Amino acid sequence: MLELKNISKWYNSGANKTFILKNIDLLINEGEFVSIMGPSGSGKSTLLNILGMLDEPSEGYHYFMGEAVHLMKEKQRSALYKKYVGFVFQAYHLIDELTVYENIETPLLYQDVKSSERKAMVADMLDRFQIVGKKDLFPSQLSGGQQQLVGIARALIVSPKLILADEPTGNLNSKQGEEIMGLFKKLNQEGVTIVQVTHSEKNATYGSRIINLLDGSIQ
Repeated sequence: MLELKNISKWYNSGANKTFILKNIDLLINEGEFVSIMGPSGSGKSTLLNILGMLDEPSEGYHYFMGEAVHLMKEKQRSALYKKYVGFVFQAYHLIDELTVYENIETPLLYQDVKSSERKAMVADMLDRFQIVGKKDLFPSQLSGGQQQLVGIARALIVSPKLILADEPTGNLNSKQGEEIMGLFKKLNQEGVTIVQVTHSEKNATYGSRIINLLDGSIQ
């Protein structure tokens, strides 16, 4: 499903290159649940952003669903991302000015889904995450756990083949965190491929494979 070959990411600082990722080779099959671990500054989030086509590598080859991402223009990458990928962020990334309902609906607007269909799909998500009573509230009126549920509902509404999660339980208490990880496990059992970045040994064990990063390289 996903393949990185010889992927590096660097910034030029004066005459030197500062590497964030170095010669990454990675193959992720459909249906896997992969956890990426490593200390702060090891390149975990950068790797996740490259996998999700939100960032470009400095060099290397990137294949997704059989397509050569490294040869694509930004518009093509964006279309691929919107069709197949759901991203769950630690900081939720909800739009403050929109209600819960509108936040969840947003990805469907990019896909030109008809209004009646959108209503049914959002209603289904609100029901699935038991947040029907919160649909007219704004993010600032929700707890951290509720905001993360809305973020996940928004990521799932397009039925992504791949979910990328960056420290998905980082701002939650342990009970909320366990609920979110349990949800990811269930989604994975339903066939969704998941790649998560985590500091938590416990959360990492929900995955079927752990990848350790250190100083931008896979150990």
